[in-house]
Amino acid sequence: MLKEFKEFAMRGNVLDMAIGIIIGAAFGAIVSSLVADVLMPPIGLLLGNIDFSNLFILLKEGQVPGPYESLAAAKAAGAVTVNYGVFLNTIISFLIVAFAIFILVKNINRLKRQQEAPPAVPTTKECPFCLSPIPIKAVKCAHCTVDLKQ
Repeated sequence: MLKEFKEFAMRGNVLDMAIGIIIGAAFGAIVSSLVADVLMPPIGLLLGNIDFSNLFILLKEGQVPGPYESLAAAKAAGAVTVNYGVFLNTIISFLIVAFAIFILVKNINRLKRQQEAPPAVPTTKECPFCLSPIPIKAVKCAHCTVDLKQ
């Protein structure tokens, strides 16, 4: 059973998938940092110094009564919240990842189309009588000397 698992794990597709998952996780972390640390602070500043990660709706106060300055303070107090700011950050992260994957797939498809050579134009045809190959423009078969219709 261990031998079968080793054969399965060492197949090319499984290794490719594992590498893709690892790179995808790293890429996701980079995009999350890009959104949370680079994109959202200027957007929040433009919208009146708002920190999107701290936007929440209080459903139920915790052990310490509100108002809470931040999401972390609300969570520390045990409050029940709807964290729509974190959700917005996640949506923006998803859109960036989806756009990056779209660009990658678009370029891969373009490269595949370039690699596929157009089919060669035939230069010969078969004689309908003797089935010998003859030039496309031939009007008479060189093998059986029959006249060919154009």
